[in-house]
Amino acid sequence: MSNEKADQMIRSSSVEEMSSVDLDSAYGPSGFRGLVRSSNILFYSLFASLGGFLFGYDQGVISGVLVMRDFETRFPRVGGNGDLQGWVVSIMQLGAFVGALINSPLADRLSRRYSIAVACVAFLIGSVLQAGAIDNSMLFIGRFIGGIGLGQISMGVPLWIGEIAPPNLRGSAVTLQQFAIASGIMISFWLDYGTQYIGGIGEGQSQLAWRLPFALRVVPAITLLIGCFFILPFSPRWLVKVRREHEALAVLSRLRKLPENHPIVQAEIMQIKAGARFDALTIKEKFPNAKTSAQIAYQQYKELFMQKHLAKRLFVACFLQFLQQFTGVNAIIYYAPKMFKSIGLSGNSVSLLATGVVGIINVVATVPAIGIVDNFGRRVVLMVGALFMSLSHFIIATLYAIYEHSWAEHLSAGWAAAAFVWFFVFNFAYSVGCIAWIYPTEIFPLGVRAQAMGIAISVNWISNFLIGLITPIMLNHIKFGTFYFFFAFTMVLFCWVMFFLPETKGVPMEEMDKLWGGSEGKETADRMARIQNELKCESRNVPIYSKTSSYSDDLDIEMQEQY
Repeated sequence: MSNEKADQMIRSSSVEEMSSVDLDSAYGPSGFRGLVRSSNILFYSLFASLGGFLFGYDQGVISGVLVMRDFETRFPRVGGNGDLQGWVVSIMQLGAFVGALINSPLADRLSRRYSIAVACVAFLIGSVLQAGAIDNSMLFIGRFIGGIGLGQISMGVPLWIGEIAPPNLRGSAVTLQQFAIASGIMISFWLDYGTQYIGGIGEGQSQLAWRLPFALRVVPAITLLIGCFFILPFSPRWLVKVRREHEALAVLSRLRKLPENHPIVQAEIMQIKAGARFDALTIKEKFPNAKTSAQIAYQQYKELFMQKHLAKRLFVACFLQFLQQFTGVNAIIYYAPKMFKSIGLSGNSVSLLATGVVGIINVVATVPAIGIVDNFGRRVVLMVGALFMSLSHFIIATLYAIYEHSWAEHLSAGWAAAAFVWFFVFNFAYSVGCIAWIYPTEIFPLGVRAQAMGIAISVNWISNFLIGLITPIMLNHIKFGTFYFFFAFTMVLFCWVMFFLPETKGVPMEEMDKLWGGSEGKETADRMARIQNELKCESRNVPIYSKTSSYSDDLDIEMQEQY
């Protein structure tokens, strides 16, 4: 940003003069260059993404454990082809569904970062129970409790990252969570591959072969838990929401590495305050009888379904989460060894090795997403990814249909199918794997953002639960039809994005209403203009002589009491 431009912004004092275009250009480049320049945003996002690492690690570790000899011996109904295999995978997603829902009030009440700390505690309890499991019930309880923590993390981490990042880096910063998820999956795959040899892969295999991968999850979980208290800052948007504006300004200054009186910091804090005050004043005027935080939360959830523009945003966020899961990616992650066996790759070591390649590709393909989602936009990336995922599923299903009973004589066909599994994972990782996490963090107003994200992420987990439950059934009964099933959903994703999904690249959170139609009415436009006028007067230390000025004083008191 030039000194001349900074001087011009310093002389500007009204919110409307500090336009989003000025802010967007002032922040600098997006993608890799922007993250490198904003090294603190990169550091904080990567550290918080340890939550995504836990998410990915838990998803990946179970696939290798299920086919280990000692695990199959101790848990015959869960390992191998046991009748409870689908449930032991899916019970974690069921817990995560609960966790994503309960994290919304925690994120509003305790703060975004402390809600992540609570999630880490739940995950640690679940991990200890799974590592020490001696029967099915202990294993199931551990996975359910750990799932609650994962659900909270999957909602809390992208919410926090989305609120600390500037508009030009928001997509890239949230994408780091998907990079962490992919890294967790990759490490768990290769760890499973290595630990299976503890005691040998036959009858003498040690129980440490599967207990160690379960136990090692506590290391990143404890690291993130400590970091929630000593490393991660509060979200400046949450601080403004609870009327701790001086702290919000200080945090924002630290995040942007600029002094508090810098025009960019002043413009952004003004924008955040306007959005927060708009949401709070809207609640006051719409729900005058809602006095407690519980009553307000109920009305906010109700608004998400009753207000047309909010319901539209909620549908987009939820449907994208649903389609992310029904592309079939987690069917591959959870049951990759079983899937590779089904396409002709025999032996636990061979299938686990092929699964490990899935993990590597998942990580490698996530890297370019960090640079492209804020440069090319969300829609283009989603459509390209969906098209190639569809192609992959179609070819895998066709090869499976032709060579189902003769894989041994056509090993090259089996490896070709494996190659297209890897190609599918590559295209998933940079597209819907990342962008499905970005949309819910950016399209909702501050007042209902936590509630909306809780619902959207819970849809992800309940879809994940269904995939984990039905995939082994489909692989056993409809076989190659499983891939045609997922082919259909990837085509739905392509068509839906092409015709219905709006582009949000570079749009500030506080201006999403312009995109979704939330402020088209005269009443809401007048309310925002009134707030902007009040903020302009406050910034100049000018008394506000208006019949509406009492709104701000009363509103400040009420917001402080609610939190």
